[in-house]
Formats: sequence, C-alpha cells, structure tokens
Amino acid sequence: MSIDRRNNVTVIGNPQGPAVVLAHGFGCDQNMWRLTVPALVEDYRVVLFDYVGSGRSDLSAFSADRYASLDGYAQDAVEVCEALDLRDAVFVGHSVSAMIGVLAAGMAPERIGALVMVAPSPRYIDDDGYRGGFSAQDIDELMESLESNFLGWSAVMAPVIMGNAEQPELGEELRNSFCATDPDMARVFARTTFLSDSREDLKKVKVPTLVLECAQDVIAPREVGAYVHQAVPGSQLVTLDATGHCPHLSAPEVTNEAITGFLAGLR
Repeated sequence: MSIDRRNNVTVIGNPQGPAVVLAHGFGCDQNMWRLTVPALVEDYRVVLFDYVGSGRSDLSAFSADRYASLDGYAQDAVEVCEALDLRDAVFVGHSVSAMIGVLAAGMAPERIGALVMVAPSPRYIDDDGYRGGFSAQDIDELMESLESNFLGWSAVMAPVIMGNAEQPELGEELRNSFCATDPDMARVFARTTFLSDSREDLKKVKVPTLVLECAQDVIAPREVGAYVHQAVPGSQLVTLDATGHCPHLSAPEVTNEAITGFLAGLR
C-alpha cells in the first residue's frame, strides 16, 4: 500500500521551498489546517496528511497494537517524510501531534529539522510538581464517557475543547470532525493521547523549536506551555492572543504570524 493512499497525503505550495509538514490532533484531519495553508504556500512546500484512522486515511491499515502508542503515529509521520524524501522539514504539530513530532524527530533526525508545537501537552494528568490540567479521575471519567457514548461525548466536549463560545460554528465543526471518525479507532487514539507521558522525550529535542500556547486553554493551560518551553533546550515560547485549544482555527492571523516568523528565522 502506498503511503500517499494510506495517509491521504497532500503536497501543495512552492515545490522549490523548504518543506513544512502540518500534522493534525486527535479527532481531526488535515482540513483543520485550511486557514494556515494560504500563509505558507507561496514560500514553502506544504505537506498535509491524515493519521491512519482519521480523515480520509485508509482505515484498513489501522492496527490497534501499533496505534496504542504515540510511537505508532510518529512512525506514520516518519514514513510520510521518507516517502517524499523530505530533509530538514519543519514539523508543525497541533495538540498531541506536538509530542508525535518530538518522537518523529528522534526517530528520523535527518528528516525533521525544526518543530512548531501548537497547544502542546506532554502529559494531561496532574503529577507531583506538574499540572497537566486534569486529575486521574477526570481522565478516567472522560475515557468512560467516550467509550460508552462517543457521539454524545463529541457533542459535549467539542465546544469545550474549541472554546470561543461566540463562534459556535467552530465547536460544531470540531464535533462533526469527531463524529466522522470511526468510533473504535477514535477510542484507541484517545486512550493513547490522554494517557501519554512524553515529558522525558522533551529533554531529547535537539532542533529549533517554537512553542505556541493560547492565553486561555482548558486542555493545555499556561503552566503546560511554560513546562514545555523550559524542558526543550533553546525553545521559543509565544503566548497567542487566542482562546481555546485550536488557535489555527479560532485565531488564524496571530497563529500564522507566529509560525511564519519562526520559519523566516530558520532560512
């Protein structure tokens, strides 16, 4: 099976420009980057893809064993980069994809030369000396709700994740994206996401890194952005004037400005 088909790979923009890979978060697909793409296509070769189990990927390629770990999703990202023979690509990961990008950069350092983390969280569950934003009981209840009634969970959680109650169409879009995902595959991705702990992996990052946090984000609070920034050597931290967990949709102008400014500094 070709990687193009498996991961529904899209390549657009300037074929001579540096490569920028846009990676979506849980319950989403590459369409979530549609407001970012126009800011990049003139100068960069833009690569979009769907993780197996998401969007228009080949669902027959899904393996619960492979995707029970973030390493499985990182392998997807690496294989997309290898199929396109990308070198020193900038990996822009939203939410859990920020950590997937960290893992992918470790697996294939020749393929990924910089990271942009959009609303990252290395661990969602609070720990001694660490605030992830959720208690273990919170996550247990979230997973129980998701696994028993995925459509109901999506309807409740999508507006919370998106924030921006004054733009209800954004929450509705996220809900529709969740609901378009195969429930069994979404359950695997959700468990992998919300139970992950990538804090030690952050210390191993050796590439230029931009951390983008939102001023208000119930999924990845400001303490998490500060933690990621401190843990990743030499990283830059930018606090966006944005609310919610998906600033590339709710506040695309400031998000794009931060990303393109970082990219310009790499050239």
